[in-house]
Amino acid sequence: MFIRKMIIMKNIKILKNEPLSNYTFTKTGGNADMVAFPTSVKQVQELLNMAKEKNMPITVLGNASNLIIKDGGITGLVIILTEMNNIEVEDNLVTAQAGARYIDTTIAAQKHGLTGIEFAAGIPGSIGGAIFMNAGAYGGETANVVDSAMVLTPENEIKKLDNKELDFGYRHSSVQDYDDIVLSATFKLKPGDRDKIQAEMDHLNELRASKQPLDLPSCGSVFKRPKGYFAGKLIHDAGLQGYQSGGAQVSKKHAGFIVNIDHATATDYLHVIKHVQDTVYKKNQVHLETEVRIIGNDKK
Repeated sequence: MFIRKMIIMKNIKILKNEPLSNYTFTKTGGNADMVAFPTSVKQVQELLNMAKEKNMPITVLGNASNLIIKDGGITGLVIILTEMNNIEVEDNLVTAQAGARYIDTTIAAQKHGLTGIEFAAGIPGSIGGAIFMNAGAYGGETANVVDSAMVLTPENEIKKLDNKELDFGYRHSSVQDYDDIVLSATFKLKPGDRDKIQAEMDHLNELRASKQPLDLPSCGSVFKRPKGYFAGKLIHDAGLQGYQSGGAQVSKKHAGFIVNIDHATATDYLHVIKHVQDTVYKKNQVHLETEVRIIGNDKK
């Protein structure tokens, strides 16, 4: 039933029954009924109209870095925004499309001598994901540098939301509450010294490489920071580093990460997460809430 639409939308790359493990940082995840790769806002709007006509559920993804897609895959249409990755700089404003990598955005800022966004130099996610989750690292948060974001509402209307309207919180923004699709974000930065900016970015990336298991597939930091604690220390102190289910393992390098060491499935990841949560709760009466986004269908 999708052939007619695929012909009409011939300028949009659309794949059917596509394994989402091809796109996730964990290298896990089942198939999607359809996966589309728009290159413009207009194409995203066309896809939303198509999905509405066909009564298809929609899931929007960026770099899929802080994400677990279950082994049953995703029903309906998955829109991956990675081909919408333009970055523009004007004065002290950096505007990046939703599919642009956060890392590339920090590089563009450095080249123009703009400071304030160095904390994100090693964050592997996309700009859309950064707005969605209020991504942060090393004492910095997206909320601190965002001026505004352009979003597409479920009614297919384009809206500009300022920082206050984005209602940022810890790993939260209003985008989550209203099912908006982030199209782009504008960062308001300050003039700085290019060499000093680069030195800070290099320093933070060295820290990241020394502490995190960047050589293995993972979904990044799995758990939110519990009030008064650090998730990684709780997991380490519970003796869980190296715990493994299937091909998924609590990283021996950083307890806050779960890595794919041997063809892990999403189910393996979920088993490890539950075991870690149960064990830490029994030991400390602290519930570890997942930071990683978990979506999709269970495998039948």
